[in-house]
Amino acid sequence: MATKDPTAVERANLLNMAKLSIKGLIESALSFGRTLDSDYPPLQQFFVVMEHCLKHGLKVRKSFLSYNKTIWGPLELVEKLYPEAEEIGASVRDLPGLKTPLGRARAWLRLALMQKKMADYLRCLIIQRELLSEFYEYHALMMEEEGAVIVGLLVGLNVIDANLCVKGEDLDSQVGVIDFSMYLKNEEEIGNKERNVQIAAILDQKNYVEELNRQLNSTVSSLHSRVDSLEKSNTKLIEELAIAKNNIIKLQEENHQLRSENELILMRTRQHLEVTKVDVETELQTYKHSRQGLDEMYNDARRQLRDESQLRQDVENELSVQVGMKHEMELAMKLLEKDIHEKQDTLIGLRQQLEEVKAINIEMYQKLQGSEDGLKEKNEIIARLEEKTNKITTAMRQLEQRLQQAEKAQKEAEAEDEKYAQECLSQSDSLQRQISQKEQQLVQLETDLKIEKEWRQTLQEDLQKEKDVLSHLRHETQKVISLKKEFLNLQDENQQLKRIYQEQEQALQDLGSKLCESKLKIDDIKEANKALQGLVWLKDKDATHCKLCEKEFSLSKRKHHCRNCGEIFCNACSDNELPLPSSPKPVRVCDSCHAMLIQRCSSNMP
Repeated sequence: MATKDPTAVERANLLNMAKLSIKGLIESALSFGRTLDSDYPPLQQFFVVMEHCLKHGLKVRKSFLSYNKTIWGPLELVEKLYPEAEEIGASVRDLPGLKTPLGRARAWLRLALMQKKMADYLRCLIIQRELLSEFYEYHALMMEEEGAVIVGLLVGLNVIDANLCVKGEDLDSQVGVIDFSMYLKNEEEIGNKERNVQIAAILDQKNYVEELNRQLNSTVSSLHSRVDSLEKSNTKLIEELAIAKNNIIKLQEENHQLRSENELILMRTRQHLEVTKVDVETELQTYKHSRQGLDEMYNDARRQLRDESQLRQDVENELSVQVGMKHEMELAMKLLEKDIHEKQDTLIGLRQQLEEVKAINIEMYQKLQGSEDGLKEKNEIIARLEEKTNKITTAMRQLEQRLQQAEKAQKEAEAEDEKYAQECLSQSDSLQRQISQKEQQLVQLETDLKIEKEWRQTLQEDLQKEKDVLSHLRHETQKVISLKKEFLNLQDENQQLKRIYQEQEQALQDLGSKLCESKLKIDDIKEANKALQGLVWLKDKDATHCKLCEKEFSLSKRKHHCRNCGEIFCNACSDNELPLPSSPKPVRVCDSCHAMLIQRCSSNMP
């Protein structure tokens, strides 16, 4: 047999412990459902395991007084490699209560977990192996592949929300010991955890479907608002189109008027030209002898012709301008009609999308109802299982008592045990079949959810342009709402703590007043116990509510046994004292036994 390298075995052990601690921390934190504090045991064990992993293979540095072997040196090196880590280093150095490098390293690990950047910081450190070789040996965990695996596992801790108080905690003198009992679990606990994980997954799917429904409702409302705005804009465009048509009609009328005026001017100019021609001919015939007079008349006629030609050109220019205006108005009309047709097409498309979204919404609601019914059935099955397990446990306890009392009935008790075991096995088989059926239903639900996700992606691609505009505002409003929710949660926690504090104070006062009475009643209780050995004495663990008033027990509402029937009641329902045949002194009795004993006494009286 070849002996294994002890350093490799140490690395493997530390890797396995890191896997167990990280997995247990994530599972317990998700089931816990709240932010973790420094007193949470799985979180403490995680820091202890991380400290052991970082200490493995660390070089010893000699100083003047003693040998120094701490993990603060490599962690301090992260600031140079990752600039965002400077804030953590500065805040750790500013903490007043830390005196040793080990305490600073522990504070650094806690702050990195709260920032959700522990994996990023350690990844930068592992990449630089030349710098790490100054602090670690060549066989250290941080220098081998196991360190990279642990850094990859640390990414899963980004799911956890932790709120750790580093100031008041004594991190210098803590002793880091790994508690292996937390990772050694029974099969029953593993089965219960698996069931809880399945139920949590179903609840997560339900929450996801509800969020999808809310988002689809918001998209439907936004589409409604967009359709309303488009309808308003359409009405405005129709009004503008009517106004433009009226303007075109007016311009056409003006054009007709100008054309008629132009025709009249042309007729007049032609008549005037004809008259002038006749006059010129007569003047030429009459004034042939006077050449100067004819020249002057000829010049006047030419001038008049030029003026009239200029007037004609001006009128023609005005006509051409009006014709161009008419063409432009016709083009504007065509463009307006095209815009109206396009907007009507977009309105039709948006209405179709609205109908599709409504249909998807109805399908999602039906699937949600189906998943809720499945959840209710599973909860009922779990309740039945718990009742059956409670019955089995009570039966086992009775069997053990009978075994202790009578050794002769051992064979009969073993036969009954075998019968019970067979029943349990048959019940477990039937339950496993039911669980397999539910798993098939879950697979169907997952396929339906995938189809719905694809629909959602198509809808998101269609509506992404509109969401980009509103994303910034929604982000800010979500921040404000989250801050308000955190503030309200803190107020509720404060009120709950105050109530618990008041109840504890009242319970302490009651305990102080009843300690004196309990010393005097010990003898009475012993005598009553001797008399009640034949009765069935109910255990404190089995009773959670008062049998008469059915109120839950707490620190202020304590448990009290009735010395007659052996049941457990609250103080208000068992504040009577009567002498019993077994004890001459008056002892505590419940209200029902008190009334029954008084009736017996009154009937026995002559």
